[in-house]
Amino acid sequence: MTFEEFLSARLAALLRYATVLACDPHLAEDIVQEVLARAQPRWHRIAAADVPEAYVKRMIVNELASWRRRRAARVVPMSLPALDAVSREIADPAAEFGERDAMIRRIAALPLKQRIVVALRFYEGLDDDEIADLLGCRPVTVRSHASRALATLRKHVSAPATPINTGPGGRRE
Repeated sequence: MTFEEFLSARLAALLRYATVLACDPHLAEDIVQEVLARAQPRWHRIAAADVPEAYVKRMIVNELASWRRRRAARVVPMSLPALDAVSREIADPAAEFGERDAMIRRIAALPLKQRIVVALRFYEGLDDDEIADLLGCRPVTVRSHASRALATLRKHVSAPATPINTGPGGRRE
């Protein structure tokens, strides 16, 4: 498989994958572009591997971690009230997907390794051993990250609304 064939077949999936990991589509595009620029000159070796897509996905995970380390000192994150003010000023065409958006924000607030584990487990459907192989750690570390991430997410999810009991004729009792 040539590099161009790989791109035409898998570019959209790689962008979605990076977007899920980064929780930012613009950052995901930058990461995928950087990874593909580094992969192209070495493509003959990457394609010779059994699964070149897995190799490129590992490069994306590593680039995301490197990007965070390099830019952490230079980037000052906006405070949550400032982000809310910006989101109120810009009309969101997907407002009906508020719950999904809220969950993405919660996931984006997780530490990087926890966010990657959640994305790989629930988006990619990978098991602990596969995630550990991608991250270069042990499966017990993956389970620890997943447990902490899910505990954090559970704390921030509100309790489901209690249904209103209605009597005959649909009136409240």
